[in-house]
Amino acid sequence: MNSRERILGRVRRALADAPADEAPIARDYLREHGQRSVAETVELLAENLADYRAVVHRTDAEGLPGVIAGLLEERGASSVLVPPGLDEEWLAATDVTRVADRAGSTPGELDRVDSVVTACAVAIAETGTIVLDGSPDQGRRRITLVPDHHVCVVRVPGQVVSSVPQGLERLDPARPLTWISGPSATSDIELDRVEGVHGPRTLDVVLVGQGRIEST
Repeated sequence: MNSRERILGRVRRALADAPADEAPIARDYLREHGQRSVAETVELLAENLADYRAVVHRTDAEGLPGVIAGLLEERGASSVLVPPGLDEEWLAATDVTRVADRAGSTPGELDRVDSVVTACAVAIAETGTIVLDGSPDQGRRRITLVPDHHVCVVRVPGQVVSSVPQGLERLDPARPLTWISGPSATSDIELDRVEGVHGPRTLDVVLVGQGRIEST
C-alpha cells in the first residue's frame, strides 16, 4: 500500500458513518462589504492602491498620452516595453524607444528595459488589486514582472469592481492571471521591507475616467 492509498483509506473510514444523502453546507458569503456608489468604489480603489505604495494618477482619455509621457520622463526611461494590442495613442506624446513583447525575449533583455505600459483586465477596490489576464493590451506575464517600472492603465469606472467575487466573475480561470497589489515587496522576520524582489519596484496606476483630477 502506497501513501496515496493510506490517505484515501483514512478518508473513507472517517466518512463511513456519514449519511449518504447529507446535503453539503451552504456558506452565505458576502459579495461585497457595505454598499458604495460607483464614485465611492473608485475612491476606495485609489486609497487602497496608495496604501500598497502604488502611485495613483487620474486623467481623462485626452490627457492620458501626456500623463504616460510624463511618467516615463520622470523615470528617465529610454525604453518602454509595449504589448502588441496596446492602444498606440497612449504613447503618442513620447518618443521613448518602443520594445516589442516577443516570445523570444530573454530575461536579460527584459531586465534592460526601463519601463512597461499595459492595460488591465479588472481592478478590485476592496483589496487594491489589479488583475492582468494576458490579453493583447497586457502582453505576456513576464513583461510586467522583470522591468523595474510598470505603468498600468485602468479604465474608470468600467474596469473597477468592489470585491474579489465580483472580479472573479469577469475573469477566465483558463487565462494566465497576474494579481498585483502594489509594487513587488517582501519582508524578512525583522520586517525589513525590500522592494523589487519578484516584480517592478515602482507601480504607477493611471485611472482614466471622464474628468481629469490631479494625482493622489
